[in-house]
Amino acid sequence: MQQFNVKVIVISIANPILVGIYQNDCLVETIQKEGKTSDILPTLFNDVLSKYNIEEIFYVNGPGSYMAIKIAYVFLKTISLVNKIKLYAISGFDLNGNSPIKALGKKYFIRIESDGKEEIIIDFLNDREIQEFVLPDNLLNLKFSENTLPEYNLPAV
Repeated sequence: MQQFNVKVIVISIANPILVGIYQNDCLVETIQKEGKTSDILPTLFNDVLSKYNIEEIFYVNGPGSYMAIKIAYVFLKTISLVNKIKLYAISGFDLNGNSPIKALGKKYFIRIESDGKEEIIIDFLNDREIQEFVLPDNLLNLKFSENTLPEYNLPAV
């Protein structure tokens, strides 16, 4: 059986966990799974690796669930090193229409952009709508980073 070359996006900071399979930069398969990142990613990637030849992996490196980000990073970094796959990161805000992202309790991460600068704050919603995470139809015009370290955006203690 011939394996197709693909790119993969992983959104693990919310439920359901979303994984998009892209061929020629266009979405060809969507996988949604409810549950914990630590339970889902290993079996999901076992299936994907047996079906496709992954060239690149993109994952949401923040903000969001600290544990989900940490687990996704360690798992995907290991997969990328062992299989010689390029790993990139993307902000969760770029995959949910710049909507607030759940932080702690009733607080949310909110991205504020002004004068070409970006700041992420943690605050209550104040009647802002929340959009779900969405796998883009294609990978064009997305801002991926080679700096794949998690961005926890932890508040000062």
